Amino acid sequence: MAEVQSVQALASSLAALPPEFVLSEHERPGVTTFRGGDAPEIPVIDMAEPGSPARVAAAAAEWGLFQVVNHGVPAAAVAELQRVGREFFALPQEEKARYAMDASTGKIEGYGSKLQKDLEGKKTWVDFFFHNVAPPAMVNPDIWPSHPPGYRYASPSIHSSPCTPEAETNVDRPGTRVATWRGREANEEYCKHMQRLTRELFEHLSTALGLDGGAMWEAFGGDELVFLQKINFYPPCPEPELTLGVAPHTDLSTLTVLVPNDVQGLQVFKDGQWYDAKYVPDALIIHIGDQIEILSNGRYKAVLHRTTVDKEKTRMSWPVFVEPPPEHVVGPHPQLVTDGSPGKYEAKKFKDYRHCKINKLPM
Repeated sequence: MAEVQSVQALASSLAALPPEFVLSEHERPGVTTFRGGDAPEIPVIDMAEPGSPARVAAAAAEWGLFQVVNHGVPAAAVAELQRVGREFFALPQEEKARYAMDASTGKIEGYGSKLQKDLEGKKTWVDFFFHNVAPPAMVNPDIWPSHPPGYRYASPSIHSSPCTPEAETNVDRPGTRVATWRGREANEEYCKHMQRLTRELFEHLSTALGLDGGAMWEAFGGDELVFLQKINFYPPCPEPELTLGVAPHTDLSTLTVLVPNDVQGLQVFKDGQWYDAKYVPDALIIHIGDQIEILSNGRYKAVLHRTTVDKEKTRMSWPVFVEPPPEHVVGPHPQLVTDGSPGKYEAKKFKDYRHCKINKLPM
């Protein structure tokens, strides 16, 4: 079993922030967050309105991030996803550690933390849990927790078919039934809605580029697109103004769909400033990732963002990263490369792009 150095466990015994978490002054959120009264508003888009496709494309170009409401994902599905995530992180440390990520395998699924140092030698204030939810060939049911009830796939028939409605006997406790939302596992149910919403967003982004509505979905792998579910857990921090939960970065995905709790934390970098992404009840936060920036030949913007933490409250978020299959090649779409607008990015297999970015190697 891989050892997990848990921020959650560390936080319960601290009165002051350890030096390895304290950022240099020019990186501290207490100093660098915009606090003026005229901050620009991150777009909030009502997906039910007729003008929403154009607003999605405009926000992707200007901000690289926007929030959507009336998105068609049932509140009950979101609530159940959050419930099982909270209950997982409420488990004893030894139970969570059963699902520890094993970095030696090169795979990122499982429970872990960002206690490893970055290039500047600092640590970030977060624990997490990662696992694939689609397509079936990419799902490893062994990494899905057996507790809390309702989290994992419930039987071998479900193991082979994620995002399906069946819910049967719990394989860890034969003879028992799994408590589920309307008979479906929480993550399966949410995955189905993420696939539908992703296809809709891709269509809006494609047509605004002058491409066929299905161009982006097909260019990123179609039905083989990988949906990677993550839970971020940011425990209360004794000196939150000195550290970050997640350091500044862009997502290497096509896009990311994120559900936050109501504790402020996400920040977006725009025009030389860090701005808070205000909590909007029932909204989903959409991040444009590197692959959409590449495919659009720079027309859309991968958003640079970071996460702050709170002194009194636990912040949690549930992002779903939508990624091309590992062997799939992504580059600027041929219809967007012309003599007047040459290709700005090199086409790469997604697995090679991911390896370079994670290991901070030249692209």
